[in-house]
Amino acid sequence: MAFGPFLLLALMEGLVTAAVLALAASGLSLVFGVMRVVNVAHGEFYMLGAVLAWAVTTMIPGPPALAFLAAVLIAPVLVAALAAAADGLILKRLNYDPEATIVATIGLLYILQQAALSLYGPNANPVTAPFEWRIQLPWFGYSGYKLFVVLAAGLVLLGLWLFMTRTKAGLVMRATQVDRSTAQAFGINVDRVYMGTFALGAGLAALAGVLIVPIQQAQYLMGHDPLLLSFIVVIIGGLGSLRGTLIAALVIGLSDGVISMFFTPTLAKILATLLVAMVLVFRPQGLFGARA
Repeated sequence: MAFGPFLLLALMEGLVTAAVLALAASGLSLVFGVMRVVNVAHGEFYMLGAVLAWAVTTMIPGPPALAFLAAVLIAPVLVAALAAAADGLILKRLNYDPEATIVATIGLLYILQQAALSLYGPNANPVTAPFEWRIQLPWFGYSGYKLFVVLAAGLVLLGLWLFMTRTKAGLVMRATQVDRSTAQAFGINVDRVYMGTFALGAGLAALAGVLIVPIQQAQYLMGHDPLLLSFIVVIIGGLGSLRGTLIAALVIGLSDGVISMFFTPTLAKILATLLVAMVLVFRPQGLFGARA
């Protein structure tokens, strides 16, 4: 193929990466924005989503589309319930202290990783895509499922934005984000808001894992790269800014697709890290974050 088709393919692959990354990073950004908690275990929730998707699809007989739909409905809910339990048993008891919660979520990371290794095993296992349709372009064929991932992630992010801006629950979460003490004075149960926020963030990460697992294989170490890239996206976009997270995910995802296609994936990670360093030096609050 000529340079143009290669560039188009790289951009399409980068768009898929950006969609999944935006979904995972929005959960991380939401948790920090509302709770002021840096969740180092966020990548393991992503991994659990993928592993549970594999488990659900292997247990449900019938067409792949039905099994995958069950995985989409079950896996994020189970991971969100696990995150809610972790919040009540660990983070709440630490009073959401920033330093203590970092250490606690590092411990949670290793617990979840070891549990997945013990129950799931070290092997990487594939999940069958719900459909095999391909779009045929003049230069190459492209997976219709990957385009579905982009569309599904976009719809979920739109739903998240509507939830945060158009519902009473979203209003309560934003009020808690602005001033916890004032929210408590107005009768808001802050502990319940924090538990729901942590569960929602984990559920978004798990959903990203479910969507990506037919493209990649599920394995217990797959949470490392999404965690690193999610932190990069959140830092660049601005901690707590959903709009900044989406734009930064598009920038990182598309650049990763193009650079990985024509050079190496390692170079893409290096350039993303340099971009984070520049943002931290010249605009510490991120591109769309509010000043303290």
